[in-house]
Amino acid sequence: MFQVLPPEPPPQAAAPEIIIERSAATTEEVRVAAALTDARVDVDSGFKGASIVLYGAVFNPSARPADVVVVVRGPDAPVRLVKKTRNMGVWLNSRPVLFEGAPGFYMTASTRPLSDIADFGQLRRLGVGVDHLRIDAPEEARTVTRYGVRDVVVSRLGEDYLDWRRAVIRLKEAAALYDTDPKGVEFVDRGLFRAEVKLPAVAPTGKYYAEVWLFQEGAPVSVSNLTLTVEKVGLERDIYEFAHRRPWSYGVLCVLLAAMTGYAASRVFRSR
Repeated sequence: MFQVLPPEPPPQAAAPEIIIERSAATTEEVRVAAALTDARVDVDSGFKGASIVLYGAVFNPSARPADVVVVVRGPDAPVRLVKKTRNMGVWLNSRPVLFEGAPGFYMTASTRPLSDIADFGQLRRLGVGVDHLRIDAPEEARTVTRYGVRDVVVSRLGEDYLDWRRAVIRLKEAAALYDTDPKGVEFVDRGLFRAEVKLPAVAPTGKYYAEVWLFQEGAPVSVSNLTLTVEKVGLERDIYEFAHRRPWSYGVLCVLLAAMTGYAASRVFRSR
């Protein structure tokens, strides 16, 4: 007895394997990437400061938490300081002290206080934070005898160097040129963060360098480097360049303009 069997169903095609593409750095390496909303700031006569957003992402495949520290440093500029001293009842200025290597602008922002992120030695080695900022002492030195050793070379400031250094930082902070924000880095989403860089109206022009550090368990594991340009534009830039390229001509021109202005003012007041 024969039985008619139903036709066998055609073989089903195997479902295609869905492969999710993932960056090798994301799966194997802890790193940080960052960028600025503006990489250039134009300074003119109406400049009243600027606010720039630094944003980025943390790629952290591990389960260990991470902290982000942002450091922005402006061009170095000499700082000349004098100290008021009382001499025979009269207040006089001390001999000026010149610091050559002080940055014109310095800002740190982090997810929490720096002392909770890394230890003193690590921060000092990286130069992160105003307390660990490298400010060169004046080159002037003197030789002394210490512990029986002759000709020991020390800065002429001696033990007062730290007081002068604190004065530099205090004056810069008062001018809003140095700033420390222990909660300035904010995570807006998983792995995504932002920080705000505020430039005051007196911010120096030139190249600014930003370092975005990623810390885990007190050690730096990644860094992203950025640059920012603050530059004069328009008539202000032309005058600035003329004054620096031809200082003698600029000085003579200023004297002539002052004399002409004074003469014109005297004629106006005489006519009245």
